[in-house]
Amino acid sequence: MKKLGMIITALVMALLIAAVMPAQVFADSIPEYIGEVKIGMGKSVGEAKSALDGYTILSDENGNPVDLNQSAGGGWGSKGEKVVLLGYKTTTKRSEAVTDLALMNMKGGYSVQEYEALMESQLKSQIIPFVENFLVAIDEYRTNCRSGNSYANQRANYIRGILNKFIDDDTGRGLGDLLLKKTKYELGLDAYNKLSPADKEKTDAYTESIKAYDKLSDAEKKEHADILTILAQSNGKATLMMENLITRAADTMSNTWVERLADLGSYENFVDVYAEELGVLPTDAQAELAKLFENDAKTVLDMYDDFRENLLKYDEYKKIVNDYDADEVENGLNALDELGENATEAEAVKAAEDYAKAQSKAGEVMLALNYMIIHDQLEDFAYGDGTLLDFFTQDTADVEADISVLYPVVASLTDGQRAGLDFVSLRELAMIAFSDNEKYSDEDLDKLDEISIYDGVDRGIYEKGGVALTSDALRAKADDQAYEEDSALSGWTIASIVITGLTLLASIGTFAASTIYGRMSASIGRVISRSNTTGESITKYIMNYDDMVKSGAKGVWADEFYAARSSMCGYLSLGFAIVTVIMVAVSTYLTYRDLVNHYKVEFTPIPHYMVDEKDITAFDENGDKIVLKNQAAYYKAVECNRTAKDEMFGNLGTCADMNGDVGRQWLALYAQKSDVSAPILASSLLVKVYGADDKAEIPAGYKTGIHMFGSGSAFNLNSELYDWNKSAPKVMVYFKTDASAAKPSSTGSNFTAGSLAIAGVTGLGIGAVITAVAAKAVGRKRKTAA
Repeated sequence: MKKLGMIITALVMALLIAAVMPAQVFADSIPEYIGEVKIGMGKSVGEAKSALDGYTILSDENGNPVDLNQSAGGGWGSKGEKVVLLGYKTTTKRSEAVTDLALMNMKGGYSVQEYEALMESQLKSQIIPFVENFLVAIDEYRTNCRSGNSYANQRANYIRGILNKFIDDDTGRGLGDLLLKKTKYELGLDAYNKLSPADKEKTDAYTESIKAYDKLSDAEKKEHADILTILAQSNGKATLMMENLITRAADTMSNTWVERLADLGSYENFVDVYAEELGVLPTDAQAELAKLFENDAKTVLDMYDDFRENLLKYDEYKKIVNDYDADEVENGLNALDELGENATEAEAVKAAEDYAKAQSKAGEVMLALNYMIIHDQLEDFAYGDGTLLDFFTQDTADVEADISVLYPVVASLTDGQRAGLDFVSLRELAMIAFSDNEKYSDEDLDKLDEISIYDGVDRGIYEKGGVALTSDALRAKADDQAYEEDSALSGWTIASIVITGLTLLASIGTFAASTIYGRMSASIGRVISRSNTTGESITKYIMNYDDMVKSGAKGVWADEFYAARSSMCGYLSLGFAIVTVIMVAVSTYLTYRDLVNHYKVEFTPIPHYMVDEKDITAFDENGDKIVLKNQAAYYKAVECNRTAKDEMFGNLGTCADMNGDVGRQWLALYAQKSDVSAPILASSLLVKVYGADDKAEIPAGYKTGIHMFGSGSAFNLNSELYDWNKSAPKVMVYFKTDASAAKPSSTGSNFTAGSLAIAGVTGLGIGAVITAVAAKAVGRKRKTAA
């Protein structure tokens, strides 16, 4: 066993690294996925293409790039047409693959304020209460790092060395040393606790922590961890490992929890002792013990059955250990490091497979050795009428029927260990109890490289104002307030057009009258003479001569009358024509101004991230809504080639607008990279163009494509809801996903259910340290009473 323990010690750091950053395992037939998407915009296809150098451009079956915004612009006064092309890069790495492409329009259902309210809710309902509880474990870790208790001190400082490999980017320090001093939140707690009751009602520890932290110098700030930020933003695996390690470093007592459990004895004995100490009846003691220990006993019960089943596999595990080929495993773990620069693809695949097999085998042996050690140690501790091994291998149903039998287990743990029960298993707690303090060695840490606790985390999702929340409720509200097309022309412009039309009609009418009267005057003048030699009229006057005499007027010749009328109408026609020209100019100016204003949309900023509420919310035991910070739910805005010189850069930055910045709303494209969703197959990307009145038929074998949030169906990128041209063709982009490549989540914070599921895997890597220590020399062992 000594040799095996030494070999396992040599593999410890490899497993630790793998627990944080699992190696990529290659295969001969790994498909290509969409790894990155970018939008190219331009006044021409050539200009848009030039922005996508290095990207594969989405094209039709003939290889021609397809404009996703074709014929969608406006008319006179608009910004015209803009070509929009989609480019993408491929990857064979599952972790880098895009898993979804979704759209959000400018007036769609999203809210930056509601997202920030939810994150504030998460902080207050989950992170702060957790920190306040877990600070007990951190305090025990600090005490042990500084104490004269050699057992606890050696263990805590060894774990501090491991924690120092995890770097907090904001301070540049390792967590091991950083957590030795009070955290930013603790500074706030100190300040809050000094306030009067009246002042406490006006504030809280979180607010006071900000005030206290702001008073520190930049150098002083780097001495205190922002524990709330670390828990909220760090890599989920790194967070879990920190919590797991801190719990392992807790326990300030001079003996182990297993020894204390053996001393406490069975539940019946525990009740009698407790009743005697309190001076109460056993029934009252039982009620009090239930208040103190039942909740934690339920946590232990959740781990009990797995612990029991593994203890009963002793013979099976013994065979695994005996068959273990240490050299083979060590060679496999070194396979990738020894791969030459000129290695063929086949050699790389073989090395990766050897590494994966060796890692799996080492983990298998580690687990077997864990339970062999625990089995043998528990068997040597007397407990009740039998041993602790008997206690931990009793039927699970019996324990479930009377959970109080686990109260002594909880009571044997320190407050720090109880605070970390969610992050360790019974196996891990047992291995801590059975390790030998003299066998912890910093030499084991030499092979472990430092790694950021934020590794793999896009911290942009925490920037204020950068993330928007969308939900069914928000989208429904937006639909109720759907865009209604306003008149492009103002009342004054419409009035000017009407006046222009009337003056034009008047000009035409008077011109026509002038022409008619002129022709009549000329016609009459050609066929008559005005008088004979006696001066008598030989033509009819316009008015009766006698009447004219009575009125004192002279007679008017017909041709002269029509000539006068023609002249008057001519002047009127000229006047109306001049007014018409003026009104045409005025109307043209007003119309152009109104159209420019109509097409000049005030674009709001595009949120850099979008997250669907249904993916990040849950309800606590009180029925209150809380946030589960699952990074798999975040969509990041796809970028384009817009630059600071472009008009829309101020509001839109480099976030792509599928309407090419010339639509009535922006239509932003978002890409998701999720651990739990299936990646998009690059070869499946398909674009289809349909007539404006044609029905968009889903291609055979496809189910979805680029879609709106809240809908799984492919969406028309030329929708008249967001473009100006109602007769523009429909443009749809479809894709397929690789369902076989979907996997359980392993990122996000420790408040994400998917992340909690990998606690066992992470614990296996950390457990390698304790296994190796325990395997070197069995210590802290007590024989059963004779």
